[in-house]
Amino acid sequence: EVQLQASGGGLVEVGGSLRLSCAASGFTFDNYVIAWFRQAPGKEKEAVSQIDINGGKTYYRDSVKGRFTISRDNAKNTVYLQMNSPKPEDTAVYYCAADPRWVAILQDPRNWGQGTLVTVSS
Repeated sequence: EVQLQASGGGLVEVGGSLRLSCAASGFTFDNYVIAWFRQAPGKEKEAVSQIDINGGKTYYRDSVKGRFTISRDNAKNTVYLQMNSPKPEDTAVYYCAADPRWVAILQDPRNWGQGTLVTVSS
């Protein structure tokens, strides 16, 4: 059974930092692209970042470029999202997703984890 466990959310101040983790189990982790999504109150879920199977290729939505960094440790079956200089508009529930497809994961990921809430205070 595919399981994705997101953690690390909490309250952070503007200008601070926070690291989210997505721990995976139940599948061959290094065969899967991992993506982070978020959903703010009253808004649709949006893709934040993704990383390919060996960490050599990444994607970021424009609003987080230069502030967020995605990485993965295949030995630990874990993907991280380092959030530096967060802004109030980054407040959302953050989800990780897994899919073997680089493009399709942004439209329709095959596997979702539960979310972790990030609240950025100004």
